[in-house]
Amino acid sequence: MFTDIESFQETLVASGLAPVLSGRHDSGEFRADVSAHDLGFLKLIELTTPEGKCFRDARCTRAKDEELWQIDLVTRGRAYVEQGRGSADLGPADLVLIDPARPARFSSTHSTHVTMLVPRLELRLPARDAARLVGVRIKGDSGPGALVSSLARDMTRSLKGFRVSDANRCAAAVTELISVALEAQLGDVRPCPDEELRDRVLGYIEARLSDWDLTPAGIAAAHHIAVRRLHKLFEDQPLTVAALIRRRRLERCRAELARGDQTVVGVAARWGFADPAHFSRLFKATYGYNASALASSNRARTVKAPAALPGEDGGAYS
Repeated sequence: MFTDIESFQETLVASGLAPVLSGRHDSGEFRADVSAHDLGFLKLIELTTPEGKCFRDARCTRAKDEELWQIDLVTRGRAYVEQGRGSADLGPADLVLIDPARPARFSSTHSTHVTMLVPRLELRLPARDAARLVGVRIKGDSGPGALVSSLARDMTRSLKGFRVSDANRCAAAVTELISVALEAQLGDVRPCPDEELRDRVLGYIEARLSDWDLTPAGIAAAHHIAVRRLHKLFEDQPLTVAALIRRRRLERCRAELARGDQTVVGVAARWGFADPAHFSRLFKATYGYNASALASSNRARTVKAPAALPGEDGGAYS
């Protein structure tokens, strides 16, 4: 049991969860706990957290978080999650899908949770489906959601004695159940025509981020709509079409630079930034540190002892 927030945060990140920044926690004595378990490629993390709030923004982004999906289960207490267009008020047994590489906000009463981290290569979600599912409550009292909820809660008590091959087969079975629950949820989250079109546009953008000629005009033409209609689809979204393209390209650049084996100029050019100086200014304005510093830090990590990357101190979970 942790009684200081800094040690808890360090262990939280070491367990595999993406960093979060502290909003507030209750003024009483801080008490929290974290315990991580592996079942083949599936990771399960048990959490006990005090009443409080936290959030994740661009400063928390790590390249490895783009390789995972996060499914959270509340086992005791209540929690509230916001991500993308979704918001979920969760009670005991409820689940929610979270993209650990994207901004999110969390708040909870004193509560306990089970978090499952699943490789995206195993749980394949098209971009349009993920956009509709993240941050949405999945009921844990009926249907496939109830089966996943019950299984996740009980698994943490019975993860010993598995051979490697058996563990991976069991992980695959659990992942398939999660997929069924998510597909069932998609049937309940029926988008209006504008949402369906916007989802198609999002998928189109995601698949063509490296195309230098990816522009609102070209996107509108590919979907047989006017540019004005395209912009209207994104009126109630956090980012305009152009800003979304720019942000997703920056995220791809950051992920590649975090691997530390490529130049800033080469990465920027590959993702549509023709002017290196403009890219560097944009990167720093978005993340708060230089792209060259990120690349240099990560190159150094490949030959020296591990060191903190810019923006990876994460803050505290509460």
